[in-house]
Amino acid sequence: MSVLRILMVGDVVGNRGRHALEKSLYRIVDEEKIDFVVANGENAGSDLVMSPESAIALLRAGVDVLTGGNHTSRKTDVVRYMNKEPKLLRPYNFPESFPGRGWAVFPCGDARVAVLSLQGRVFMGEIANPFHAADRALNEIEGQADVIVVDFHAEATSEKIAMSHYLDGRVAAVFGTHTHVQTADARLLPKGTAAITDVGMTGPVDSIIGVKKEISIARFLDGRRRKLEVAGGSVQICGAVLEADTETGLARGIKSIAVQVDV
Repeated sequence: MSVLRILMVGDVVGNRGRHALEKSLYRIVDEEKIDFVVANGENAGSDLVMSPESAIALLRAGVDVLTGGNHTSRKTDVVRYMNKEPKLLRPYNFPESFPGRGWAVFPCGDARVAVLSLQGRVFMGEIANPFHAADRALNEIEGQADVIVVDFHAEATSEKIAMSHYLDGRVAAVFGTHTHVQTADARLLPKGTAAITDVGMTGPVDSIIGVKKEISIARFLDGRRRKLEVAGGSVQICGAVLEADTETGLARGIKSIAVQVDV
């Protein structure tokens, strides 16, 4: 039996979240004995949208695969870059004509890890059904990977938990992303899949989901949209560590982590 330790890093917020990961990822990998790193990078650019430059920086910092979400399509340069960089994924249930890929298989020692990116529909706008998309993707991946992990980028807690149970016994883990608040429910499901509703964000601690507090509060007070700015202060790297059995393709354990970094 071989066990892989896979780190899923929560939504990287702006330059400050990215710089924190660049500064501390190798230490976390060493301390947690991590074999493979996945990070959601859709907000990792200076304007809270991924750019080719921010993607390259995160991959150089030690991230093995970058997943996306609802903001992935906002910049044409990163959309074009997806066709060049196999380690950059967008949600599989984006329209088929959208550039890039929604899943890919990567070597990890003697094992093969498949990463599948999906986006939810509840409060997220019109997009193809992620449950049906998951079925199609798993059929495509069959026989190509020893371990499969899913980043489910969704707003509604119920939709994330439903996806976790829907895929229980079929993948090693379902990691929830998007809401930027780490949940206290990392667990093993009955058929052997690990799940957490949201792994949290990699961004400023003293903030409202990474943004300056006064900006977010003002938007709630008067309903006017304002340009979002990343908050200052220390940054917390949030994520989850999965132990996956390469023989069964299922989980042996999962725990959430939160590491504070001064940047």
